Amino acid sequence: MRNFESVSMMGNRDKSILLFDGVCNLCNGFVQFVIKRDPAEQFVFGALQSEIGQSLLEQHQLPKNLSTVVLIHQGKAYTQSDVALETGRILGGGWQAFYVFKWILPAFLRNAIYDWLARNRYRLFGKSEQCMVPTPELKARFL
Repeated sequence: MRNFESVSMMGNRDKSILLFDGVCNLCNGFVQFVIKRDPAEQFVFGALQSEIGQSLLEQHQLPKNLSTVVLIHQGKAYTQSDVALETGRILGGGWQAFYVFKWILPAFLRNAIYDWLARNRYRLFGKSEQCMVPTPELKARFL
């Protein structure tokens, strides 16, 4: 299995990594949202189901069967509602204003809402038969 060092050697050492469920339409929508708002290309992406995704989950001592998007930023892994808040903070601009919800809404409440959405994501948003295939222009941003 590949490890994080192989990601570093690919020129992505200083990038934030978003691992997502490659067959989830909601997760794919989130990735597309970030791509469109990340002209500085601060993020790279990988499917949770991929070899590198599984390796990164193992490295950060996270379960391999997560129902969440995972953000790895500066060596720390974020899950559940923290992913969206941290992603907005990293994107900057008006998106970082949402970071205030980290203090306004307690984590147990934010994560309860997130967990409900994660449990019902396929029913509400659908599921693809295969992982998202990036366009040639975006291929370098995928692990």
